[in-house]
Amino acid sequence: MVTRRAAVNSARYAANFATRDPIVPLSALLETDAPVLVFGASGQVGDAVVRRLLEGGRQVVAVSREARDGPAGVTWLQGSLDAPPPLPAGVGVVFSCGPLDNFARWYAGAAPGAHQVVAFGSTSAETKAASGDADERALAGRLLQAEHTVLETAARRGASATVLRPTLVYGVGRDANLTRIASLGRRLGWFPLPRGATGLRQPVHVDDLAAAALACLGNPVAAGKVYALPGGERLPYREMVARVLACLEPQPRLVELPPALFRLTARAARLAGRGAGLAAVVERMGVDLVFDDVPARRDLGYDPRRFSPTTAMVTPPRREA
Repeated sequence: MVTRRAAVNSARYAANFATRDPIVPLSALLETDAPVLVFGASGQVGDAVVRRLLEGGRQVVAVSREARDGPAGVTWLQGSLDAPPPLPAGVGVVFSCGPLDNFARWYAGAAPGAHQVVAFGSTSAETKAASGDADERALAGRLLQAEHTVLETAARRGASATVLRPTLVYGVGRDANLTRIASLGRRLGWFPLPRGATGLRQPVHVDDLAAAALACLGNPVAAGKVYALPGGERLPYREMVARVLACLEPQPRLVELPPALFRLTARAARLAGRGAGLAAVVERMGVDLVFDDVPARRDLGYDPRRFSPTTAMVTPPRREA
C-alpha cells in the first residue's frame, strides 16, 4: 500500500539532493570516529539503534529527558528537543528515534553540522490520513509535514536525510499495540475481537528496524528517500492476535463477537473513558494495511523476520526500584 503522494515526494527530494554535492562523501561516515547523535535513545527503537551502533564501535551521544548512565560508549545529555542541551561539535550523523514532528521542528530551526540524518516516522502517515477520527487525521498530517520538513531542510543544507516508516512495532514489550493486547488478555483471561477481523498486518521487530537504520549510514542510495519498513510476514489481524495470545502462559482465549455486539462493547468502553480512538481501530481491523518492502530490501538489504512472538517480546519490562 504505497500512495502516489509518498512516491512523488520521495522522488522529488531525492532529485533535489542529487543536484547538490554533500559536505563530505557519505562513504566517509562509515569510518569516521565522530560521535553519532541519537534523539529518542531511551525509547524502544532508539535503544536498539544505540546497541547496534555500539556493536559497530561507534561513540554515541544520546539525549534523554531524564539523567541516565551507561552503557560504556554512550554519553548521555539531559534535555529534550524543545529544550536541547548544548550539543558536541563534530557530530557527523543524527538519528531521530522519537516523535518525528518534534524532531523536524528542531532540525529546521537548529544548525547542526551533521552530514546525514536518519529519522523514524510511521506508516500512520498513510493509514490514518483518511481516518474517521479527527485526531488520527491530524496525526497523519503532522507526520507528512514533518517528513517534508526534514527532507527539504537536509537537501537545502547539502546533507543526506532518510525517513523510515515502520508498521506495527514489537519486540521488547514497550509497544502500544501487541503488548497491550497481551496485557488485556492476561488480565481478562480472554481477548475479544469482532468477527471479520481479517485485514492484513505486517508487525515488525524493533531490531529489524535498527538494522535498517544503520544500513542507511553512509549509503548514498538512501539519500532523500522515504522507506516503508513492514515486518517479514503478512497475516490477518485475527491471526496476529492469536499468535500473541498463544505465546502467553496460561493462554487467554480468543473470543470472536458479532460485530454489532463488539461495537456496543467498544462504545461502552469509550463512554467509560477507556476507549479513545477505538472506533477507528475497529474500523481498520477488516482493512488490509500492507506496505511494499522491495525498495528497502533493494537499497538497505532489509530482511525482516517472520512474526513469531515470545512471552518476553510482549511483556513490559520491570521498572527498576
